Amino acid sequence: MKNKRNFVSRFDWTLAFILLTFLVISLLAISSAQTSGQYGTNFVPKQLQWYVIGAVIISIVMFFEPDQYKKMSWYMYGFGIALLVLLIFMPEGTGQIGERINSAKSWYHTPLGNIQPSEFMKTFYILALARLISKHHEAHPFKSIKTDFLLLGKIALTLVVPLALILEQPDLGSALVFLAITAALIIVAGVSWKIILPIFVGGAAVGGTLLWMALYMQDFLEQAFGLKPYQFARIYSWLDPYSYSSSEGYHLITSLNAIGSGEIFGKGYKGREVYVAEGHTDFIFTVIGEEWGFIGASFVICMFFLLIYHLTKTTLLLKDPFSTYVCAGIIAMITFHVFENIGMTIQLLPITGIPLPFISYGGSSLMGNALAIGLVFSMRFHYRTYMFTTHDDDD
Repeated sequence: MKNKRNFVSRFDWTLAFILLTFLVISLLAISSAQTSGQYGTNFVPKQLQWYVIGAVIISIVMFFEPDQYKKMSWYMYGFGIALLVLLIFMPEGTGQIGERINSAKSWYHTPLGNIQPSEFMKTFYILALARLISKHHEAHPFKSIKTDFLLLGKIALTLVVPLALILEQPDLGSALVFLAITAALIIVAGVSWKIILPIFVGGAAVGGTLLWMALYMQDFLEQAFGLKPYQFARIYSWLDPYSYSSSEGYHLITSLNAIGSGEIFGKGYKGREVYVAEGHTDFIFTVIGEEWGFIGASFVICMFFLLIYHLTKTTLLLKDPFSTYVCAGIIAMITFHVFENIGMTIQLLPITGIPLPFISYGGSSLMGNALAIGLVFSMRFHYRTYMFTTHDDDD
């Protein structure tokens, strides 16, 4: 009886309720996205299956203590790298394990479904960075510009391998997630703003320059970097989709029409009238916007705000630096996913293949997010154990 009460007090019921709400939203939106019948299959039972598997993953991950993840972090990072490397050598013909989808070789095709290793690598990378940063601070308790540059060098070496492998697939969306995680953890790690500010300003300047060159110096970029016309068309169709309404801009136009036509209260469940490709996956927010209108879309956004707020609140409670960095990385990952996915449907950001966490259909996305959220459950569940003590791990 005492153990039962102990579990009840330590389990994060608020986070579980938020995930349960996302489950309901996901099943309703996916069910409605199939009304046009273009997919020829029912994704709702499959999504429920992935949620059940995700719940199992969370349950397993939760009962391991943070110190154990700290010790295993580099092994998990290495395992993720091995999965990405092995994918390169998989045969990519039709029906093969490494078959390309939309010109990207990003999935293992298995009898259970398509498994995307980069979704798991995001969490493995967060664990590795959290271990790296916490150990760096233990070795260098007195910060200086020199130690900050040393830390940045370690982070860069940790980032470059998975980033290169993911860009090779190619998967720009996942690559951007890795960069967002890295930027967030650099800030949380306490690197001096004398270093961070020039780097971020320089990065913004480079990005702005490349965008300007893509608009006005396309021939130079094609000759100098071997870029293809269709790559420029993605930028042009983002800035002016109606000039590319029959090609690259079509997807964005239908997304804007669907969300806009929902107005304030929406058209009702399964009341969709605008066809949007991939409405059950990357563009599921268009289904929510059209059927539930501004009210429904705002509710979903508020639920994500509640999730991020709760994760932030949990992070501030933790006393162990490693756990703090892990939670901060997970917050950055989920926040970027939400911002990019919703932003691309309303023309705020360019279109990339990033799903809406916990709502878009997809086994890899759900399992990868379950792995990350399972770590937060673990940090919260074992919080009382660490509240009045400090722990040193064995290398």
